[in-house]
Amino acid sequence: MEPVPGWGTLPRMLRDRAAIAPDAPVVADGEVTVTAQTLRDQAASVARALIALGVQPGDRVAVWAPNTWKWVVTAFGIWDTGAIIVPLSTRGKGIESEDLLRRTGAKALFVHEGFLGVSQLSMLAEAAQGPGDDHPFHGLPDLRDVILLDGAGQGVGVRSWTDFVSRADSVHRTEAERRALTVRPEDLFEILCTSGTTGTPKGVALTGEQILRAYWDWSEVVGLHEGDRYPVISPFAHGFGINAGIIACVARLATILPIAVFDPDGALGLIEKERLSILAGPPNLFARLLSDPELPGRDLTSLRVAIVGAAAVPTELVRAMRQRLGTERVVNAYGLIEGSVVTMTRPGDPAEVVASTAGRPMPGVRLRITSDDGRPLPPGERGEVHVGGYGVMRGYWDASGTPSAGVDEEGWLHSGDIGVLDERGNLTIVDRKKDMFIVGGFNAYPAEIENLLQRHPAIGHAAVVAVPDQTLGEVAWGFVVPRPNTGLVEGEVIAWARQHMSNYKVPRRVIVMSELPTTANGKTDKTALRAQLSALPGQPGQ
Repeated sequence: MEPVPGWGTLPRMLRDRAAIAPDAPVVADGEVTVTAQTLRDQAASVARALIALGVQPGDRVAVWAPNTWKWVVTAFGIWDTGAIIVPLSTRGKGIESEDLLRRTGAKALFVHEGFLGVSQLSMLAEAAQGPGDDHPFHGLPDLRDVILLDGAGQGVGVRSWTDFVSRADSVHRTEAERRALTVRPEDLFEILCTSGTTGTPKGVALTGEQILRAYWDWSEVVGLHEGDRYPVISPFAHGFGINAGIIACVARLATILPIAVFDPDGALGLIEKERLSILAGPPNLFARLLSDPELPGRDLTSLRVAIVGAAAVPTELVRAMRQRLGTERVVNAYGLIEGSVVTMTRPGDPAEVVASTAGRPMPGVRLRITSDDGRPLPPGERGEVHVGGYGVMRGYWDASGTPSAGVDEEGWLHSGDIGVLDERGNLTIVDRKKDMFIVGGFNAYPAEIENLLQRHPAIGHAAVVAVPDQTLGEVAWGFVVPRPNTGLVEGEVIAWARQHMSNYKVPRRVIVMSELPTTANGKTDKTALRAQLSALPGQPGQ
């Protein structure tokens, strides 16, 4: 494995890449092409403008926008100031985004107003009590400035992109360069949102040094190199999108094609037209490509690598991807926001290994399988996956501004996933200890969805279970109990959820009940709820 260059920080990595290959196209977004040198120059302008607004090292700056070239420029501008980026999902609604902005104390927010016909500022104003006397939102006193990447808006502290960038002229270039070069490898550079069994979204605090190493190694196993054309379908707000997309591509001088809205039906045409060499997506995306009747007539000779993620993949699908799509390499992997890249399959692995395992630990990563009492287990036995090494997070961000622990005293991250190792060290994930399920590639947590549902004024109690879905893998079904003297109708609850929740969290069905079944210790009995599903109309398979 080629060692990661000694950059240590994102600003130094960008400067090195611009010096070595200034004309290398690192972003191609429709008619806009951004070279390594242009990225450095535009990021410096963003940094100077942020400094003019008073952003200091360690401040949190949020980005709430779809995948575009401006997202990439903005991210590197934030990192040049020594600030910490807080990505917000475009699927997020007002109450979700307000919560993360408040808990991270974000000082500035970049937003694409009006994306897909939705006003992000209106949603946020409703959740954060409208404008304050001298800042954009009364309920977000730390948030002083909102910068519009696109779209129109007005109000206290709301600035257009043009107005924002013009403020760079008030800060000398040497001041911005000094700021960028004083960023340290151990400094936090991103807070990525995740959720868990508590239902409260948590911010995972990560440093530039550890992510640079993790995704430099990831890129080498994948085979990402200069000149590759790589469409980033995963949102930049997701750990894969920002780290395996933006950072990996710029570090390796590959070309990012930001995909704001992905159309699976147009994937074959996209590969052919854009001469894509790497494609990452869930197994059902590749199955869809292989079943497309237009496949035999398409020129897919540019496609070299397929990345399927940590999902169960039929062995025949892997073989078909190699034979019919012509990919040289099919990669499976396992990682988590709190632990970065943990395992990957390797070049030369047989189809059976790629299909049935997530590969072997990455260099510098420790992995063990443990019993419920913490005892390490031998190959072949199932237990919880524990992760150690450089990629483990510094902790969860909390209101004090200091990352909390999140790992045990020996430095092991308890993943909550159940896995088994084979004799060669390949990891297979067999279950999730945490009550998580995956909707179309997005992690969904019943406890979080339940907490959101219970913010509905007429819902007293809520429970959520995952139900198989042929298209998305799994979807949420909700069981709700009305508050006294109120009424609930399924359609109204789902409409409310669509307004206030990310689309992948919205329950497919909502069942109104007089009470939820409970276990002997008083907890909601989800086993009993699942047993009732087969009798409900609309259950998959009926």
